[in-house]
Amino acid sequence: MDELAAIRVFARVARVGTFSEAARQLDMSTSSVSRQINALEESLGIRLFKRSTRNLVLTEAGETYLTSIDPALKQLELARRTALSYQRTISGSIRFHARTSAGTEVIVPALSEFFVRYPDIEIDITLTDERVDLLANGIDVAVWLGKLEDSSMVARNLSSSRRVICGSPAYLQRHGIPCKPDDLLQHSCLVYLQHNYLKDWRFQKDGQSFVIPVTGKLRTPNSVVLMEGAKQGLGLVMLQGWMVRKSVQEGSLQIVMEDYEAYPTETDTALYIVYPHRHGLPLKVRVFIDFLVQLFGPESQASA
Repeated sequence: MDELAAIRVFARVARVGTFSEAARQLDMSTSSVSRQINALEESLGIRLFKRSTRNLVLTEAGETYLTSIDPALKQLELARRTALSYQRTISGSIRFHARTSAGTEVIVPALSEFFVRYPDIEIDITLTDERVDLLANGIDVAVWLGKLEDSSMVARNLSSSRRVICGSPAYLQRHGIPCKPDDLLQHSCLVYLQHNYLKDWRFQKDGQSFVIPVTGKLRTPNSVVLMEGAKQGLGLVMLQGWMVRKSVQEGSLQIVMEDYEAYPTETDTALYIVYPHRHGLPLKVRVFIDFLVQLFGPESQASA
């Protein structure tokens, strides 16, 4: 027996006075209502109703039981309505973790647009390249690089791992524009130092593969530093298309060798939205996820 369901049935029967009317209001059969009441009485070891062919009256024990459970049922209904309100109103606080490069170059600059759409939402944002336990830290949604290892989380592909080669217009004017992978041997190439990343830059075109050992004036495990170095004319850099989009649009960086597919590692480096649950997702989180998907959509690529 579902005791809470039986208690709800009992309360409805006590208020309306008949099994048939309670069954109609609860969208149940009269026999189901009767079975629920019988099971509850058996569980409690008392009679809750005096039954006759014409009347259904609460016993003294039934009246006492109804008085005792009524406040709890009202509190449960209030809790249910409060929970439902989170799905009907777009408000509240979101705890969000994002990769530093994605946050600084794409997400944070666009937040003003999100807040115009949803003025009653607040965001606690942390920018970090470290992955943390979302549930243990109370995080609603995160943006991570690479495949998700924890299968209990939900991961949604936000952007492909497409990389582009770019440099500042001043650097390219001084050193020339590379047209093919071998040309990079004559250039300063700024290198990303991170686990699983190669010391070579790799390219593909028309079914052919090219592996070019690169070196340059700057090496760092921070992609934001790499991009700033390229903008300052220190050399060429290989970065995600979404990361350099704004700088390309502003003219501080210029993409080269666009007819080659470039990649610095064999591992998955796509960008993912990650969140703990798929079902019962609060509306505030759902609209934020939709906003991020729009932000990194095909129309947002650097080459657009």
